Amino acid sequence: MTEKKMSNEKKVQAKEEVPVITFKVDGQTVSAPKTLPHPVTGKPEPITIIQACDYVGIRIPRLCYHPKLPVAGNCRMCLIEYGMPVLDQNRKPVLNPDGSPKIRKMPRQAIACVTTVTPGMEVYTKTEGVTRSRKAVLEFLALSHPLDCPICDKAGECMFQEYVHQYGQDTSYCFEPKLEKPKKKAISSKIVLDNERCILCTRCVRFTEDIAKVPALGILNRGAHNTIATYPGTDFEHNYTLNTVDICPVGALTSRDFRFQMRTWFLSETPSICPNCATGCNIFIHSRNAQIYRLTPRENDEVNSSWMCDSGRLNYKWVNDPRRLLNVLWEEAGNRVEIDWEKALQKISATLKASPKGSTAILVSARQSTEEIFLASRLAKLLEAQTDSSARIGEGDAFLLNADMNPNSKAIEIFGLVAATPGESIPKIAQAIEAGSIRNLITIGENPVEMGIEAGVLSRLDLFVVCDILGNKSTLEAQALLPGASFAEKQGTFINAKGRVQRFGKAFNPLGDSRPEYWILSSILSALTDQPWPETPEKIFNLMAAEVPAFKGMTWNELGTSGMNLLSTTNPTEK
Repeated sequence: MTEKKMSNEKKVQAKEEVPVITFKVDGQTVSAPKTLPHPVTGKPEPITIIQACDYVGIRIPRLCYHPKLPVAGNCRMCLIEYGMPVLDQNRKPVLNPDGSPKIRKMPRQAIACVTTVTPGMEVYTKTEGVTRSRKAVLEFLALSHPLDCPICDKAGECMFQEYVHQYGQDTSYCFEPKLEKPKKKAISSKIVLDNERCILCTRCVRFTEDIAKVPALGILNRGAHNTIATYPGTDFEHNYTLNTVDICPVGALTSRDFRFQMRTWFLSETPSICPNCATGCNIFIHSRNAQIYRLTPRENDEVNSSWMCDSGRLNYKWVNDPRRLLNVLWEEAGNRVEIDWEKALQKISATLKASPKGSTAILVSARQSTEEIFLASRLAKLLEAQTDSSARIGEGDAFLLNADMNPNSKAIEIFGLVAATPGESIPKIAQAIEAGSIRNLITIGENPVEMGIEAGVLSRLDLFVVCDILGNKSTLEAQALLPGASFAEKQGTFINAKGRVQRFGKAFNPLGDSRPEYWILSSILSALTDQPWPETPEKIFNLMAAEVPAFKGMTWNELGTSGMNLLSTTNPTEK
């Protein structure tokens, strides 16, 4: 999941901008860039055999190697054989009778993760000697490994299990009893360590030291008694610890949140974007039967590499919160009753049509999709409505967590739905409601009571529409209560803090009678203008891209799974 080969686009770019090197792998002539950036320093380094083979789509087994971590060379699973061109006394290749370069095979096998590629090299990954070595490495690693695959959370995703199936053998030459190591030890509030499963690849150690920059893990003891442990007097507690669970090639490190919750092969995997902050980390939603079980990072070198923060990873349980709003409710004469969507939208549209221009205010959350914010801006323009949105500021860091806890503040800015400061217009809106000049208030994902409009003021409105996901003080005051959809129940885009437009996917259908907010807004616009508005994210995005200069040249399909950068975030929103 975190070790996917480069996309075709990146390959083309690399071939155009970086000098290439040509060599052979199992008789096939291939080319790869001469250098690649170091995963930590970013400085160009000669490409290694394992990197070059990944580049051309040839998989070499590995357990300790990870493309985003410094190389350790611990596991020896990537052993290969190779040969070099024979040179004459003038340093020119000696040729065979058929004109091909004469190759001298090296007497020793080498590990592909540290051996650099040289011109004319021939690499052999499937010889009898290589296969025999891999079997021996696996047998050595399995000497004390427990046979608890059926209950291991990593089963189905375990690289060790995969290689044993591919290269392992059904008998062992070792008859000594297995060495028992500490099991089920909580090393943090989020992680459990099973040292008996650990193969000492040190991926977790390298991540904490070189990527998270919070060194807390190391190796204790010597030889077969080596174990991973926290430094004495040090807690393994920071906002990126769960990345070690992702990169652990076996089930040694497991998430306490996910542990024993679900078999991985039952889970559907949906590409999405983390809604936790403005960084816009690329993620996978792992779900089954309309329930999220975990979020994991999805590789995108332009945004989050292969990582995500723990706070974003664990921010999903509200989607299946029992307090979810699941029915359309309408209040009349002090009684709140369930009605269907058609009636609710008819009532809302009729009231807005009958209201004079400028008598409506719209509050839109920066947690909504770009398409929904675009439609809200068009509704505001049609009604000449006052608009605002609330800022959600937290504590960011120098790695991935942004202090802006909204995933789409950039869209709010682009479509001009806030003044200089989010929330600045709220006192004016409250005064206008009290004075009777604003008669209708529509909120999409916002809580006006929390924003500063008192419940008593809201009671003066002719129409108070609240579209939200969870109940709050404002939903108690709403005349029309519309259940919205979470990010996992719809498609759309977010624009991150750096202006990158990224698509998120739908993992399952909206729960109950809840509906995506873009469908609600499109339905209202269609009723008010007596003409159809697009009702799918793709059509809405393409309409938006045609109208708004900042999105010029973009289409829904061209965004792909990695996104595209805005041309500008300061252009006017209309041609």
